Amino acid sequence: MSSELLAPLDLAFWHLESDGHPMHLGALALFAPAEDTPRTDRPFDEEVRELLADRAGAIRRLRMRVQDVLVPVGGAVWAVDKDFDVRRHVHHVRLPTGDFRAAATAVAGELMERPLARGLPPWEMYLLTGEPEGPFAVLVKLHHALADGMRAVAIGAGIFDEIAGARTARVGRSGPAPDRPWFSDPARLLGFARDRIDDFGRAVGVSASVVRASRFDPRGLPALTAGSSGTRRLGTVILDLEEVRSVRRETGGTANDVLLAVVAGGLRRWAHLRGEQLPASGPRALVPVSRRRPGSPPGSGNKLSAYLLELPVAEPDPRLRLAAVRAAMDRNKAAGPSRGAGALAVLADQLPPLAHRFGAPFAQGAARMLFDVLVTSVPLPRSALSLGGRPLQEIYPMAPLPRGQALAVALTTYGGKVHVGLVVDGKAVPDLDLLAQGLREELAELRRLAP
Repeated sequence: MSSELLAPLDLAFWHLESDGHPMHLGALALFAPAEDTPRTDRPFDEEVRELLADRAGAIRRLRMRVQDVLVPVGGAVWAVDKDFDVRRHVHHVRLPTGDFRAAATAVAGELMERPLARGLPPWEMYLLTGEPEGPFAVLVKLHHALADGMRAVAIGAGIFDEIAGARTARVGRSGPAPDRPWFSDPARLLGFARDRIDDFGRAVGVSASVVRASRFDPRGLPALTAGSSGTRRLGTVILDLEEVRSVRRETGGTANDVLLAVVAGGLRRWAHLRGEQLPASGPRALVPVSRRRPGSPPGSGNKLSAYLLELPVAEPDPRLRLAAVRAAMDRNKAAGPSRGAGALAVLADQLPPLAHRFGAPFAQGAARMLFDVLVTSVPLPRSALSLGGRPLQEIYPMAPLPRGQALAVALTTYGGKVHVGLVVDGKAVPDLDLLAQGLREELAELRRLAP
């Protein structure tokens, strides 16, 4: 049986999970019916579900489950599930008639509440259908221990026609990888021990940065500091990518700076609609940064750090909000990803497995002291995608909500649009539509005011 040691950060995500606060990523993909798709005698939903199962089952990473090991103490490995049955992971949900998009979004939010079974490979896919031969959706759930954002895209994209075909050709040329347990190579064992010793020294410096940047005075918007209920709702927003690029060209910085400013302005507008008093500073956003190098092996685990950003919601001028965001992100990039509380992921990557196993109950509440909202960008292939000949129209990434958090914002670009997935605590943020409205209005205002 082949196996692969969980990286320290993977192990941290695995142990941070609780029933009320699952640590899985997600994506909701909406597909249009294709008029020229060949008709078969089989029911449409059965055909698509089998296609999903075939393609997911062919992805070797999705056959792996977490298994505890004796060495290193407190550690775990990814091991091939010898009883793997893809039918346990691919499900079908028939939606009520009516507004398909609204129904799919509502059901996806409910499904994101449910933790993944920990004794199985930690992932699920749901086929959501309405009218026969009409539009349909696919919800993908992957545990954060299984993949970071970039790796999740690489895994999840395997269901698409364009990616599946390329993968089949590549596997046919190279053949299957040999089965070797992670501890079978003495040189790897020696290297692992040496790396852990080196990591201790790095952990001291990183942890000092984390402590200095942490805070013990809750601030931000009241809804974002409310207690966690464990409920989930999903909101979606579509922004025009050309408008984002136009603002960037006229004001400088990056497209990501513009999107972060849109989030800040959207939160300000939302607070006004709720009648809330704006904080003098904050809320604080955690902006993940990938440390994954191009061409890194599939089994390299989560490679993340993050920047911290005070969202300038108290600033009334949208142009000055954008300038403040751009300046703060420039400072973050100059300092590097190992400075500040955003480097918590780097610190987690330096700690021994036993620290994650027994420290998880204490770490679960740390997010509240570090940041108020997660804002992450997820890259997608630039080419058009399809499933069984049905074109992908919209896709919304979804980030996990750790304990103490009420909002996570994930963005991705596809088909000339920026698709925004808003995951919220359902009780803390019952007016999610107002927040979505605020984001759209903020981009429109930035576009109007840009010189």
